[in-house]
This record gives sequence, C-alpha cells and structure tokens, in this order.
Amino acid sequence: MTTIDQVPAAPASFSVHVPDAELEVEPLDPEQIVSGDPVVTGKVLWESPDGKQLRGIWQITPGVVTDTEANELFVVVSGRATVEVEGGVTLRIGPGDACVLREGDRTTWTVHETLRKAYHISL
Repeated sequence: MTTIDQVPAAPASFSVHVPDAELEVEPLDPEQIVSGDPVVTGKVLWESPDGKQLRGIWQITPGVVTDTEANELFVVVSGRATVEVEGGVTLRIGPGDACVLREGDRTTWTVHETLRKAYHISL
C-alpha cells in the first residue's frame, strides 16, 4: 500500500489514513474569528495541473469563524460543528456527514469539537 508520504507530487492513485494524517498550520485571518481561539491546519493531498481542483484534509479547533466558500464537497471524519449559510440553511455536521457548499456561500462555523474533514474543492 502506498501512503501519501511515499507518493510523487501529483499521484494518480494513493491512500492516506485521514484520522491521524499530519497536518500543517494554515494562518487564519483574524477578521474571520468571531469568538474563541480556533486553529486551522490542513494538507493538500492533490492539486490539478491548472490549480482549479484541490483534494485534501482540513481541521479546525473549537471557536466561531466566518468564511466565503468555494464549490466544495467534504466528509466529516471527526468532530462536530454548526455551519450557518447566510440567507440559507443551518447544517449540523458530525462524523460521517457529507456536505456540499456552493461557491460564494457566506458561512459562520461554530465548531463544538475539533472538526476534521476530507474535501474536494473546485475553483
């Protein structure tokens, strides 16, 4: 079995164990933080040659943050959050939930337990 640490920069096929994959700190714009002291980490596992498709792992610790979304499909691996879409639905998400966010959605994430997700983004 090939792990992400062993694959070339743009692998055709690979596997990674999402729950314990090592992630890198991703700076969070202080203007996005509504409350708490959330920390974001992540790792891009694959990017298309034109940079318009991304697949990876993302994690955020408890707190409340705002964001403007890209077209994204993700599956929650662990943790819990409430995602309020401005002018739309409120999503209560936890392990095993698959979610779709639309490009331009303005969201408020209330992270109750450190949340880790595997995602695919289309830019």
